[in-house]
Amino acid sequence: MKKVLVTGAGGFIASHLAEQLVERGYQVKAFVHYNSRNLRGWLDSSRCKDEIEVLSGDIRDADIVRQAARDVDTIFHLAALIGIPYSYHSPEAYVDTNIKGTLNVLQAARDFKVKKVILTSTSEIYGSAQFVPITEAHPINPQSPYAASKSAADLLGLSFYRSFDLPVAIIRPFNTFGPRQSARAVIPTIITQILAGCKKIKLGSLSPTRDLTYVEDTARGFIKAGESGRGIGEVVNLGSNSEISIGDLARLIAKIIGADIAIGEDIQRKRPAKSEVDRLWADNSKAKEVFKWAPEYSLEEGLKKTIAWFKKNNGMYKSDIYNV
Repeated sequence: MKKVLVTGAGGFIASHLAEQLVERGYQVKAFVHYNSRNLRGWLDSSRCKDEIEVLSGDIRDADIVRQAARDVDTIFHLAALIGIPYSYHSPEAYVDTNIKGTLNVLQAARDFKVKKVILTSTSEIYGSAQFVPITEAHPINPQSPYAASKSAADLLGLSFYRSFDLPVAIIRPFNTFGPRQSARAVIPTIITQILAGCKKIKLGSLSPTRDLTYVEDTARGFIKAGESGRGIGEVVNLGSNSEISIGDLARLIAKIIGADIAIGEDIQRKRPAKSEVDRLWADNSKAKEVFKWAPEYSLEEGLKKTIAWFKKNNGMYKSDIYNV
């Protein structure tokens, strides 16, 4: 069995990835953010928690990252600050975590001659689509401090490939959703408000479109990238090759739940006008060709599974509080 490291493993996508890796027979080392209560995020309730080696630390600490990277074949780097509204408040934290943290991973991987590094990008670095569907050749145009920090991390990764021949592949997921997602994301925001009995759902802008992928598909895409002999030194989109507006998404979720709702725009939930990404729609043809990956879940199938999870875990989220 190959030994792999997953950074940010207590989080949303990474916890699903860690589970899939275990179930495929990999030895998984999980890097989670240190805290005094020894909490391991979503891994504490994972079905695979007893089969995962856990190391606590801070991705900004080069020494502990080196310790985590020792004796692994592949690194899946997902540790990051990801909330876009919070990046308006604390941009320095995003630089430290997303850029310096990625540098620490790359340096450690180079020192220990790791066979492959999978870096996690984001569709947000494209900004509002200049053409659709968005291919990997689309210009990079970050419109938030978060997107700028992830753009820098991507370019840093590619520079290590070109300068030091480090085997780096960059996976660029579009909007992933599913069980365990943060309450700050739009789908949990909609679901939790409806389940709390709200008749008028508070959202930000309703017209922007997003390309949505169920989390199990995204995690499988990461594994495909890790197992493939291709994609080194390249960027590959993971998306569904479709788009839906936020307003239509809210109406679809309400229909699946069977709720009669009104939808209102809340000014505090809106991004600054020049920072709003108006349209995201992925061209996933490269992922199909290079990694033999395509989504298996439709949007409606993924939403039904997500809603079922939130119903089961109702009360875990504070739907009445806007979380930046």
